[in-house]
Amino acid sequence: GPRDPYGAGFPGRRDRAADGPRAVVLAAADPANAYGAALGWPEPPAGATHKPGRKAGSLVVLVEGEPALYMERGGKTLLLWPSDPDRLPTEDPRLRAAAQALAEAARAGSLGTVTVERVNGTAALTSPFGPLLEGAGFVATPRGLRIRA
Repeated sequence: GPRDPYGAGFPGRRDRAADGPRAVVLAAADPANAYGAALGWPEPPAGATHKPGRKAGSLVVLVEGEPALYMERGGKTLLLWPSDPDRLPTEDPRLRAAAQALAEAARAGSLGTVTVERVNGTAALTSPFGPLLEGAGFVATPRGLRIRA
């Protein structure tokens, strides 16, 4: 197929269904990530208390070349951009691909242990995005949703 303009990134969705969206995990400051450099970041999702940026330690998951997920340094906070705000997050193919790619990068040892405490400004354990992350392999703990290698 055509060459991916975003490079290989972290280990990602090599086993994805042929018709599923392609997700790539990149360091937010990676030159392969055009957002925050050549392209502006999308507006923060509704309810979010911070903005994405090209910050050291932060990650972005691009799905079909557009940001679907942003993880702050340390992994405590996620921003997720649904393709359709009226659809359940677990039914959003872009968000499913992004959550799977992030989980696979964590399981591959690229991220260490990640415990997500907030998603789009809401506690991860009660967020509508919680089931999406649990479906990707995150486990509920008293502090939030955790995944590790």
